[in-house]
Amino acid sequence: MATIEPTGTVADLLRFPGDGDRHELFNGSPVAVPAPTPRHQRVISRLLVILEAARPPELECLTTVNVSPSAEDLYIPDLVVVPEQVSEAVDLVYSPRDLLLAVEVVSPGSRTQDRSTKLAAYAEAGILRYWRIEPDEGPSLYVYELDGRSYEGPTVHKAGADVTLSAPFPVTFDPADLLRPRRQTP
Repeated sequence: MATIEPTGTVADLLRFPGDGDRHELFNGSPVAVPAPTPRHQRVISRLLVILEAARPPELECLTTVNVSPSAEDLYIPDLVVVPEQVSEAVDLVYSPRDLLLAVEVVSPGSRTQDRSTKLAAYAEAGILRYWRIEPDEGPSLYVYELDGRSYEGPTVHKAGADVTLSAPFPVTFDPADLLRPRRQTP
């Protein structure tokens, strides 16, 4: 079995053979991220459909892409919004400046990463917007906007009421729709 040294680089990680897990790199330290739970996937799938219906044609919404701000850091957000023109030029790894939005869905195994580690890392990397979705809260949507080198907020939107957001493009939805079975989604 191949291993990555604790002081590995993105190049080392990208040479790592597939083992069924996703691997991220924080300050040269590898972190294995297990496959998302069905509930986690439901939230991302529902959000992807909502965003795809609202996005302008020059933008696209993608799931689980590689984002690397440095040779020692590689993140895999659950969902991103990027200019389509940028996607056409990217082969494997996006720069944080390419992202208009990064989204993470908190799971039992990712709480610290999504609430703290990635929050700080994404701000430091210059990712303009970060949405954190907490499924156990109904779900709740936490919206962060970059202000210099840190995020303002969050603004919290609870399930049961429509939220209208203007960036990265106008979109309105109830966070409850992210967990609702399709047959019940309006």
